[in-house]
Formats: sequence, structure tokens, C-alpha cells
Amino acid sequence: MNDSKELATPRKARTMLRRILSHHELATLLLLLHSPIDLSAKPEIPMLQEAGLVEPVELESGATRFQLTEDGTAVLRGLGLS
Repeated sequence: MNDSKELATPRKARTMLRRILSHHELATLLLLLHSPIDLSAKPEIPMLQEAGLVEPVELESGATRFQLTEDGTAVLRGLGLS
């Protein structure tokens, strides 16, 4: 005795981004395409980290820098930039 609503459509696939990136965030992703940067270098880093587009990496010196994640690289690839 299954309800027909339970057998309805399957779940929608998750999208990578839940919002449109600002031009400042896109510029930060472009900077990260070439090398990791310091958190203090760009105020957009925490928002990009929350979106899963950047991640911290610890250097041998003990300093922490941020680099692109696979999702961050995919965003730039989708724009034809990497």
C-alpha cells in the first residue's frame, strides 16, 4: 500500500553552486589557478571556502595558504579558463 507520491520523480541532482559568484570571487579563483594565496590576500576566501571552491593547505614553513579544490577548478574549466 504505497502512496503514489512516494513513487513520484527521483531526487534532483545536486548542483555545484547555490548562487552566482561575484566578479571579485571569480577573480580570486583566477589568482588561485596559478598558485596558492594567503587568507589575508583576498576577503573572498572565506566565502569561497564555504562554497567548497577553495581549501587550506599547510606549507612546509607552517604557513597556511589556500588553493583551488576540484570543484573550484571545474568552475574555471566550465568558463573555458583552465
